[in-house]
Amino acid sequence: MSDPQPPQAPEPGRRNWSARRQVGRVRSGQVYYDHAEPAGAAPATPVRERTSPAWRAWQLSALTLSALSLGGYAVLNASGGEARRVMAAVPGEAPHLTLLVAGRDIVYCAPYTPCKDQDTRKVWQPPNTDSIMLIKVDGSKINVLSIPRDTNVGPYDPNRGPASQKVNSQYWSSGLQGLSSAVEEITGERVDYTAVVRTDYVERVIGALGGLDVTVPDIAAYGHPDQRGIQFDDNAANLHVHLQPGPHHLDGKQAVAYLRMRKGVGDDYGRMDHQKQALSQLVGKLKSPGRLAAALPVIVGGLSNGVDTNADAGLVQSLTPALSQVRLNFATLPTNEIPGSYNLAADREALARLWNDDAAQGTAGAKAASVVVEDASGHGLGPRFVKALRQAGYSTVKLQTVPASPEHTQVFTQTEPRAAENLADLLNVSRLQGRRFPVGDGEIGVLLGEDANTLYAALPH
Repeated sequence: MSDPQPPQAPEPGRRNWSARRQVGRVRSGQVYYDHAEPAGAAPATPVRERTSPAWRAWQLSALTLSALSLGGYAVLNASGGEARRVMAAVPGEAPHLTLLVAGRDIVYCAPYTPCKDQDTRKVWQPPNTDSIMLIKVDGSKINVLSIPRDTNVGPYDPNRGPASQKVNSQYWSSGLQGLSSAVEEITGERVDYTAVVRTDYVERVIGALGGLDVTVPDIAAYGHPDQRGIQFDDNAANLHVHLQPGPHHLDGKQAVAYLRMRKGVGDDYGRMDHQKQALSQLVGKLKSPGRLAAALPVIVGGLSNGVDTNADAGLVQSLTPALSQVRLNFATLPTNEIPGSYNLAADREALARLWNDDAAQGTAGAKAASVVVEDASGHGLGPRFVKALRQAGYSTVKLQTVPASPEHTQVFTQTEPRAAENLADLLNVSRLQGRRFPVGDGEIGVLLGEDANTLYAALPH
């Protein structure tokens, strides 16, 4: 779719409360998706040694939502005569690499008419990459940064078209290396491997993982104040999502429609927060050997049909299901508005506070932050959980009971990434950093989903 025009790790011996997760299905809702069935170089780096199979699985865990499983081995063909760089193996050594994954829009050959060949360059409207995630693997820590589609690449130039300066237009104009270089300029992070995935590939991967569970809030529908939940229609993209408040189980096609919409969940930031939650849930499913075995053929097969990447597909086949320790931390790139434009300027200083281990302490100590617990377990787990938190040293804990939710248990924050990460380590769950969670400065939120009944079943009554 075209752009709108203006009017820390846990201490040794630390107790971990988590047991094995289980994922349940809930009732489905109505989602329909009308698309026809789609019939600049990165800096040179030293040669790396081969990563062990267990570490390759860390990169597979970073796949799910946008086919983030491109393996722990890659062969990159650099332009301009640069030497091929190969990631090779040191058994037992922790991985340190960065993956860039973007979701590409549907390609249209005429109004309301998707091209049969989704890889054609003869298009009526060039596709954007509106969903962009930078995945930073640093040992056992995986940080996922969502980059807003309107982020400007470099300083804003008023003499150039605003759309051509946005990060979401770089893939179509400059290819994989152009997109990679743009993200490097925006974030200051080196990008090792890049993948751009089509929506049909994401559908297949989510379907192979058993679909996506979502809970729609009971709020006035965007654009339909007389209705509740999500009532979203984008006729230009033939994209329609209609979901009543409450839990829903979505198949692959329905899930992609849900994740693509913007206005139905507030705006581009709301969409990114939903994508983070979905990625966390789907990674949890990859921890199941059965789910992994079912999804791996789809993932590998799609690398030649639906994915444009500079990673070697052969190594994906050697991935092992060593995913039990995977946990993701999520953030959204901080940005500032550019006057006179809808483009956004990246705030590199704020990003450093999010990702830099020394700078990202926040204002509160690890256990001094106020913790807000939302109990959506459906079984009254909240009081036991709060008691355990206080016994662990968290003195300020508030409890709210909300309707049961199939969402996975998660920790979230606005201003305390390090303290939230420590708590997420203790709970063995994901940590999100988003704009849409109801926590204030100096606070950490914990959502207890239905999976918490299994995760923390051992907590005393």
